Amino acid sequence: MRRLTAGLFSSVDGVVESPHLWQFDSFDAELGAGMGAMISRVDTVLLGRHGYEEWADYWPRAEASDPFGAFINPVEKFVASRTLSGELGWTKASLMNRPLEDFVRALKQTDGGDIAVCASISLVRQLLFAGLLDSLMLMVHPVVAGTGRHLFEPSDPVTRLELQELTTTSRGNVLASYALRPETSGE
Repeated sequence: MRRLTAGLFSSVDGVVESPHLWQFDSFDAELGAGMGAMISRVDTVLLGRHGYEEWADYWPRAEASDPFGAFINPVEKFVASRTLSGELGWTKASLMNRPLEDFVRALKQTDGGDIAVCASISLVRQLLFAGLLDSLMLMVHPVVAGTGRHLFEPSDPVTRLELQELTTTSRGNVLASYALRPETSGE
């Protein structure tokens, strides 16, 4: 079975939206290496409509020397959307042909490398709470963003996680990977 992963940049106060507005000087080589290790195992990406539209507008025009552009442009991409239709304009991008959770369950049963959720806070949340996300990496930058969307909402259920891996970088970033904690009786 293929693994489903997600990685989100986060501020210390939990903001995961628009990290380009607040991560500036904390991005370092160790963080880049952690991201590189994560994407080296990925051969399929899941995007929401909003993330797809932003990224499809930017990444195809990125410089060829950009490591993330070299990854994201040729990789297979599936987009979850209720409003897009027809052929998508970005290389190897197509719409999911059934509801998100059903699509992901079936995709995880196919052959291939890891599947990564990118550029979609709502997809990460939905797949985590559905029990389909195998690893959630939070890349916490040493900054208080103040405003912006958080990954979790006050109405979310109590959800126990287990730490899979933890790394701290020279500029104070914390890379923490979590999985849903397996249910055990008596808790």
